[in-house]
Amino acid sequence: MSEQQNPSEPEPAETMPPTVREPVFNLPPIVLAVIGICAVVYLLQQYALNDAQQMTLLYDGAFIPVLYTGRYGFDWFLFTRPFTYAFMHGGFAHIAINMVWLAAFGSPLANRLGALRFALFFAATGLASVALFWAMHPYGEAPLVGASGAISGMMGAAARFGFRTGRSAGKAAFAGPVLPVGVVLRSRGVVIFLAMWMIINLATGLLGFAPGVDGQVAWEAHIGGFVAGFFGLRWFDGIWQAPEWETSDRA
Repeated sequence: MSEQQNPSEPEPAETMPPTVREPVFNLPPIVLAVIGICAVVYLLQQYALNDAQQMTLLYDGAFIPVLYTGRYGFDWFLFTRPFTYAFMHGGFAHIAINMVWLAAFGSPLANRLGALRFALFFAATGLASVALFWAMHPYGEAPLVGASGAISGMMGAAARFGFRTGRSAGKAAFAGPVLPVGVVLRSRGVVIFLAMWMIINLATGLLGFAPGVDGQVAWEAHIGGFVAGFFGLRWFDGIWQAPEWETSDRA
């Protein structure tokens, strides 16, 4: 005989899954690795190396345009300087600002692309940054350092997603298809961001002033990285999409 349940007796509550709390610093490992390398290099520069060693590190690790004109002969660091310069910074404010922006724009991009594609994207946009900087200052002797060119590339990539993020995989990542350029340029919010970003870069670069940052801001490198990230994102995005000319141009 089946037992009847007393109507006045409350039914047992369904078992609810435990609430999962996200860590405060929920950054992808590849982003943490880049931040860690930059931090270690900065600490070495500031506290571990003497003056002579600091100059050697700066000469061998920073990007110095005039070295690529053939005036000073050949050395093997010519192949590495266009990449290693991004892990060096000129002061605390410089590295702090860059790492904050790296965490903000790099995290959703890394979650979207994956570690390998993100690393390749970082290297490619950093290379594009120094390429434009060298094209405009081929005989410049001032060393160029900082990850801001590659981070500008991440901002360019974010614009191609319309800054949309989702959590379908349990972590924040840029979501949806890579938007056609025409759609991006018709988005009011994206255009306002791009205009403000360009004005700030040109103002700080041409006026030679940025709060808390010593030395001149290399706005050319920022633009080089941004353009590479904006137009080259499709080469790194692992989600297949129809070519842009076959994509509907509707917002």
